[in-house]
Amino acid sequence: MDLSNPPFLPRRDHALDLLKWLAMLSMVLDHLRYVGWSADWLYIPGRLAFAWFCLAIAVNLARRSAAETGPRIRWRYLAWMAGFAVLSELPYRLFMPQAQTLNVLPTLLLGLLVAQGWRQRMPQTRTMALLALLLAALFQQHLMFGFAGVMLPLVMLMVLQRPLWLAVFPAVVCVAGNAWPEMLAGLRWGDAVSIGALLVCLLAPLAGLLLLRRKLSLAIWPMRRWAYAIYPAHFVALWGLMQWVV
Repeated sequence: MDLSNPPFLPRRDHALDLLKWLAMLSMVLDHLRYVGWSADWLYIPGRLAFAWFCLAIAVNLARRSAAETGPRIRWRYLAWMAGFAVLSELPYRLFMPQAQTLNVLPTLLLGLLVAQGWRQRMPQTRTMALLALLLAALFQQHLMFGFAGVMLPLVMLMVLQRPLWLAVFPAVVCVAGNAWPEMLAGLRWGDAVSIGALLVCLLAPLAGLLLLRRKLSLAIWPMRRWAYAIYPAHFVALWGLMQWVV
């Protein structure tokens, strides 16, 4: 997720900024389930976060500067995400010591590489995308949201400027990425949280696309690259809250 709107734009895209803030909020709500309170229902709004971060990646890849004369590799974008993927792992493990996957940023980084390879059709980007696909296939059990999660930014990019009914395709990929065994088991016996989570996964891409197509006049505090620090910082803050609650 590139957390900064490109500087060449004549004005901020307030809808995109709002989408990023809402994704952050849903992520924090999701992780509040682990603090110690009985709040399993927070799993439902938490399903918005990953889908909307993938949509933000798609939007930023779809944009081009007026100064660009051809495709280019987003080296700075990749470096920021890779750096915070490494920095976030220790706070993530501190807060979730029983986690069986890496934090979410490696999944988003591989997804960015795959989507960039489709958007910027150069030998370098295509090679990077193929390597990302290979890594995702080999190590999907270690990636949050698995192989489907790596593919979601690409699918979002492919439907970004197309008719809204095509949101059904990222919806299916979103469900595949969120198909945890617990959720599938809950669906079989009619668990309300599992049913709600499934519905949110299906509707999240469409809701995000609808939001981005609105022209918001409301001023939203812009998310720039400093916002990457929110990810590891929120793990530390929630860990501290967990010590106090317990």
